[in-house]
Amino acid sequence: MSGHAVNRRRVALFATSHAVDDMYQGAVPALLPFFVADRHYSYAAAAGLMFALTAMSSAVQPVFGALTDRLHLFWLVPVGLTMAGVGIGLSGLMPSYPLTFLVITFSGLGVAAFHPEAARAARAASADSQQAMSFFSVGGNVGYAIGPMLVFAVLFFIHGTGGTVFLAAPALVTGVAVFAVLRRHPETHLSPQASARRSHLTDDWRGFIGLTALVMLRSIVYFGLTSLVALYVGTALHGGKGIGEAALTTMVGCGAVGTITGGRLADRFGRLPVTRASLLATVVGLLAVVLTPLPWVFLPIALTGFVLFQSFSLTVTLGQDFLPTRIGTSSGVTLGLAISVGGLVAPGLGALADATSLRVSLLVLVAFLPAALAIAWRLRDPRPSRRGSPERAGVPAPDPPSAPAIPVPRSDPASLIPRSPTGVGKER
Repeated sequence: MSGHAVNRRRVALFATSHAVDDMYQGAVPALLPFFVADRHYSYAAAAGLMFALTAMSSAVQPVFGALTDRLHLFWLVPVGLTMAGVGIGLSGLMPSYPLTFLVITFSGLGVAAFHPEAARAARAASADSQQAMSFFSVGGNVGYAIGPMLVFAVLFFIHGTGGTVFLAAPALVTGVAVFAVLRRHPETHLSPQASARRSHLTDDWRGFIGLTALVMLRSIVYFGLTSLVALYVGTALHGGKGIGEAALTTMVGCGAVGTITGGRLADRFGRLPVTRASLLATVVGLLAVVLTPLPWVFLPIALTGFVLFQSFSLTVTLGQDFLPTRIGTSSGVTLGLAISVGGLVAPGLGALADATSLRVSLLVLVAFLPAALAIAWRLRDPRPSRRGSPERAGVPAPDPPSAPAIPVPRSDPASLIPRSPTGVGKER
């Protein structure tokens, strides 16, 4: 790749912090069965805590994204990360539901502060490498998978929900480490060359709005599953809290694997074809979840997580390519506002489960997938193939493949400048 090389250490740093940050998002659905059992919350009240996590993030994250497109706010990464962990750590200590709702909302605000700046800085460190950006996205999926395991490990050995205070430790440690590194090396802005290149690009708002709608619909299915699958396996299928947590961990863990394979498949077949296939396969997997008893239900749960998560990193880079001059804003929407919609719908799904059953709520989720698939069929990739113009997506053009030497007159020095495929001289 021409231009600046990938800063692998910096990418790894942001991927690790992304994992820790999203671990707290994964912790909330894992905490719901404990709150239901220990505090006797209704399904609607439990799902309302998912609303608490995402409501603040939904409204504020695009604002943080717009700010990071203009200002150097590297400190938002450690501060947002710390807030996310402290809020979840305090949730089990609160004596009332409103206070629990409040501290989880505080955690959501931290998530909102973290994601746009971390995604923008990771893009800078990746030198526009899609593979490196996929690594950053996978960090979030891995963190979400670790969240339920960490919750179960802590609360299994510590009686009562007061053990959540220990969940804040990873955020505090990682936040201090990230701040120390970024304070010494705060140069996380895009290079002047990359900024100049993007200033000549145009944003495709129509395509971005369509992509945002797709992410919103997928988010409803995503948050609906993560909010209800542990309760469904633990109560409706009579598996108990431990089996329910294992089901959630299985789904999110297989989702992390799906994110990696989704990126590799997209390199071969394209981002939108893989996204369409993942949505179609999710319909089949979700229907199988509600029709399969224990212990076989773990198979469709694993399949559903695997195929649903395949498009996660793809929609992040698609959004950045639809808005190549507004990386932070795009990240704030695709990683925040659009995804948070699922959390806003989660209380309604919980209320439906109270009125009917958890199985009915899961079946309702299937209805959102055909709509998302219809949008995906209408979208066109702003970077349709490797043979297309990489500059259109804000990606540095690769060096052209070597070709047989063609004699040129020595009296014409300009003819010695290598030519890009478009015929425009390319400086080295």
